[in-house]
Amino acid sequence: MLKALLVGIVIGVILVFAGVWIYFTGGHAPVAVTDPPMPFEQKLAHRAQHAVIEKQKAVESPIPADEKNLLAGAEVYKKNCAVCHGLSGEPETAIAHGMYPKPPELFHGTGVTDDPAWETHWRAENGIRLTGMPGFKGRLNDTQLWQVSQLLANADKIPPSVKAALASVATPMPAAANPATTSVPGTK
Repeated sequence: MLKALLVGIVIGVILVFAGVWIYFTGGHAPVAVTDPPMPFEQKLAHRAQHAVIEKQKAVESPIPADEKNLLAGAEVYKKNCAVCHGLSGEPETAIAHGMYPKPPELFHGTGVTDDPAWETHWRAENGIRLTGMPGFKGRLNDTQLWQVSQLLANADKIPPSVKAALASVATPMPAAANPATTSVPGTK
């Protein structure tokens, strides 16, 4: 009797794994950004991220949140982050609009101002799987990572000079790269 129970459990586990395998490799899983999320997808991704961050040791920022560093952080943000996370007072970019899950707008609402700078530094350095958030380790130096982290942790109390530095400078897209003016061969 016990042997039959164990065999049944083993067969059940194998069937569950086979079903999951067929679901993903058979083209049934939602993979397009416009598809609805898989069951528990967001909950599992968020829980995993929070569990890892909770295990990290809180690190004090080696740079102060002064105007000089906030201005430098604004430049880092505009060059590397704004395309997804946006700028204050600016509409969502086409890239952000096409992402799933939606990148948080860091200058609207609380953004990440309720997170300590070290958490934002960890996320910027390592990225976040299953979100489109890249890791900037090796692409930005540690000072730049801390500057942008200080900017975001203090985004609700930045001085006017930093707000001005974050103002978008609209640069027109060249006609060859603008989809509205570019025709596809064979179409009018």
